Formats: sequence, structure tokens, C-alpha cells
Amino acid sequence: MKSDLFSTDNMAQPAVAPGMTLQNAKSIKYAINGDMLARQGSMIAYRGSLQFERKGQGIGGMLKRAVTGEGLPLMSVTGQGEAWFAQEAANCFIVDIEQGDALTINGRNVLCFDSTLSYEIKTVKGSGIAGGGLFNSVFTGHGKLGLICEGNPIVIPVSPQSPVYVDTDAVVGWSAHLNTSLHRSQSVGSMIRGGSGEAVQLMLQGEGFVIVRPSEATPQKAQQH
Repeated sequence: MKSDLFSTDNMAQPAVAPGMTLQNAKSIKYAINGDMLARQGSMIAYRGSLQFERKGQGIGGMLKRAVTGEGLPLMSVTGQGEAWFAQEAANCFIVDIEQGDALTINGRNVLCFDSTLSYEIKTVKGSGIAGGGLFNSVFTGHGKLGLICEGNPIVIPVSPQSPVYVDTDAVVGWSAHLNTSLHRSQSVGSMIRGGSGEAVQLMLQGEGFVIVRPSEATPQKAQQH
């Protein structure tokens, strides 16, 4: 049987080392020898002897998810084998987090990560419940983090002299040590947010970067994630 479908680019190759690699732009392959964590429902295929188990976020995490519709519903994957992860054909990226790094990521953008990483669901400072009660997952430690993004992300440097303002529905994540606060721009609200008369952005200040996706989360999509 012959077809471009069977090209080397599309064929799954045996893993040469444990851990995660990009299978292609839309999926991540993880060679598991022990354990790892992934978002619930993101496994699209696996081979080998693997067990999948729902992992709770704890009472505080579940409460925050119920209030905001966000969160990080996880499953643990243990055993020996290979698993492939994806989410609605979103683009996939792998971030190497080193000791001393701290990265805050929206729960809807987390696909999978090494069990050596620590994560905690935290309130985004300065957001407040009135501003949407923004909650993100803060990752620290040492290991790899697999992210998803609708479209190609934009990474914008942040400096003390140049704060960055991002739409709260479009932000993916940022350097966790940046200072955050909500910024309301009434004068341009009618142009930015569908004539609502008021636009609310997340203002980031300090030294670091912010990751933005080229689309906004609709209420329906936010609930699905």
C-alpha cells in the first residue's frame, strides 16, 4: 500500500529516551518509564503497559475551578510504554523548566508534564473575584511542560520601562515573578470588546515575558476546557 500518509513525518518511531518529545506540531509523544501527568481526556493513543488514573486538585483547587470554570483537571499515567497526547488539534510546545524558574500558565493551555515539576493553582495577583477571579497554575522545579495553544503564540518581552497589557481571554501564561493587575480602559472599550463600553486587560510589569494566543476564548470553549 502506498500513500503520502505513510511518510516518515507521519510514522511513529520507537522512543530513544524517556520523556516527552514533539510527535508533530499538533501532538506530544511521551515515553513513560515510571509516571507523568496529563490533562484528563488528552490521551489519543498508547502502547505498552500503562495505567491511567484521575487525579484530584484538592478541595481548594476544585473550589476555584467551580467558581471560575478554569482549572487543571489531571490524570496520572504510570507504567512502561508510550502515550500520545493532543487537544482539539491545537499547536503543541515543550518548555524546559529549570531549577529556580517559575512559570504561570492558564489551566486550559496545559497538556502534560513531568512528575518532577511542582504545580499549584493560585489566584492571579491583582485580578480579584470582581475582575473574573483569575486562577492560573504555577509550575516550579525541574522538568518538561507540554503546552497547547490555538494558533501560533506570540511571546512578548516585558521590561520595567515597558509594561504589557493583554486580553484576559487571550493570555496563555507569563513569567511568574511579574507583577500583575487589572487595567480598565473605558475610552477604547467600544472598539476592543464588541461595544461593551469597557475593556479589561491584565497589566504585567517587571522583567520577563508573556505568552499570548492569537484568539480569544469564547464562553463555550472556556467551559469545555
